[in-house]
Amino acid sequence: MGVSELSGLLHGQADDRLADIVAQLEGHLAADPDYSFQIAAYAGGRLVLDAWGGPHLEQDSLIVPMSVSKNSIGVAVALLVERGELDLDAPVAAYWPEFAQAGKAAVTVRQLLSHQAGLPDAAPRLNWDELLDHHAAADRLAATAPLWHPGSAFGYHAVTIGNLGDELVYRVTGRTLHAFFESEVRAPLGADFYLGLPQQLEGRRVDALPMIPPVVPGPSAPFNATRDWSFAPRPGGEIGLTTAERSWRYGHPAGSATVTARGVATVLAGAVTGIGGSPALLSPETVAAVGQQQVRGYDEVLGQHDRAHAIVFQKPSAQLAWGGPHSFGHDGAFGAVGCVDPDTGLAFGFTVARGPWPGGADPRAIRVARELGAIYG
Repeated sequence: MGVSELSGLLHGQADDRLADIVAQLEGHLAADPDYSFQIAAYAGGRLVLDAWGGPHLEQDSLIVPMSVSKNSIGVAVALLVERGELDLDAPVAAYWPEFAQAGKAAVTVRQLLSHQAGLPDAAPRLNWDELLDHHAAADRLAATAPLWHPGSAFGYHAVTIGNLGDELVYRVTGRTLHAFFESEVRAPLGADFYLGLPQQLEGRRVDALPMIPPVVPGPSAPFNATRDWSFAPRPGGEIGLTTAERSWRYGHPAGSATVTARGVATVLAGAVTGIGGSPALLSPETVAAVGQQQVRGYDEVLGQHDRAHAIVFQKPSAQLAWGGPHSFGHDGAFGAVGCVDPDTGLAFGFTVARGPWPGGADPRAIRVARELGAIYG
């Protein structure tokens, strides 16, 4: 069986083995004329699904996928581990001496990159001028005392993990994470996954559309001091990570990359399985090291149970049931998701113009990712 052109509501190409999945996606488009998404998957380095549908996205539309952007941090860090330039068990201060301030001398790279360092923000809180800068936020975070004893708990460093990862890559390589990812990952793979959208591609960019809340609102979240502090309005005013030009022009690696679904899948496949017979960027040993679960349980920032992280990447959970125990990836607040399972060789990318309420990975995409893994596993 081969890959065939699609001719219904879903456009693009799909492996002939995926007829049931194509029908499922066609059904979603028929049920909601506003639903617009891109979806892509590689199996063993072969592109088996590259499709799109709905009125708001085309084949080459670029969109900000929120925290799916974090896959760029994970792959960049993994490549440094692969090359022996970064030791996950070394103190962060071995590479970044200033980080040892305020009781953080013993914090390891492993802890920093699995949300255990207690730095979801600085004190006083960071503004967007600092966050959209290669060093300003990192300098502030280096001087900040952790919210909890590092290693005693974990909590989602929603934005700051991008600044922390950027500075760590800079201290190891002398290049920003943006420059390292561009030259060592994105460009060699030819992936539509940009940390900072090139001006010549602006015409392809599409704004994410706001989610539609239910008519009857759900119950308010219970008080959580860490969450409410971390997500409170920032000093100096807020910006739209997905819509503000300064955000996607900078390309924050934690939240405002600009991608296609195929670009997300390409980066993950290129890192883990290789593409089209080319060798993977990472050895199986490095994939296992960065994909290994580091924490699971209660997230101090989100106030949620059953959250789990590897090195930067998320691990499967009830909400992110995308694959087997060795799979990893990252979802985004507005519905997008990218994940890879080294056991099945399945790499998956999904973007959506308007994600489902209340946010996080679109459950329809998670189901397809899991079903693809079962087909090719």
